[in-house]
Amino acid sequence: MDIKRQIDTFSRYSKVSRETIKKLIHYEKILIEANKSLNLVGNSTISQIWTRHFLDSSQVIDFIDKNDKILVDIGSGAGFPGIVLAILADDRKMDLKVSLIEKSKKKNIFLTEVIKKLNLDVAQICQNIFDMKKITADVVVARAFKPLPIILELIHNKVINSKKFFVFLGKTGKKELDLASKKWDIKYKLRMSKTSIDSFIVEINTVKEKI
Repeated sequence: MDIKRQIDTFSRYSKVSRETIKKLIHYEKILIEANKSLNLVGNSTISQIWTRHFLDSSQVIDFIDKNDKILVDIGSGAGFPGIVLAILADDRKMDLKVSLIEKSKKKNIFLTEVIKKLNLDVAQICQNIFDMKKITADVVVARAFKPLPIILELIHNKVINSKKFFVFLGKTGKKELDLASKKWDIKYKLRMSKTSIDSFIVEINTVKEKI
């Protein structure tokens, strides 16, 4: 799929303004240039940024309501999904503060460049999340971060006051959830991905360790 068709597909699903599309085009250019040295996204997906990364990341925005004020993206990497969600939240005039947690200094330099050039109100934390004490947020997101068992431990041990935790899962996701249910009492909703029939997003509302 060529870039124009990808942008048209993204626009059809997201219904964002032309100014927001221009902002994402700028983001794409910064990412492509930085990816030559930083390996932010896989080379096989660099020609499909709008569908594989922008559209995929954007799906969570529809599940965030007006009472959600703080969103934290753990292991943000190239800014997916945090940067995309910040851009879409701004487009929708949502009062949502986005924070990115990324341990790599090089990736944080890239994120700083994106935030500055796109004039985004996004906070950064250059730290290993496993070294942090607690995370307070209404919404927490994780995409291409760690295996589900590690993420569930993280939710249980580190996150407080979160209403929703979104995890992007691939074709083995349902099996991972079944295995995780042996240790954890999890209340969740499965949402099928718009970008892949083999992927889905799990919205986790409660995680309790089984006794």
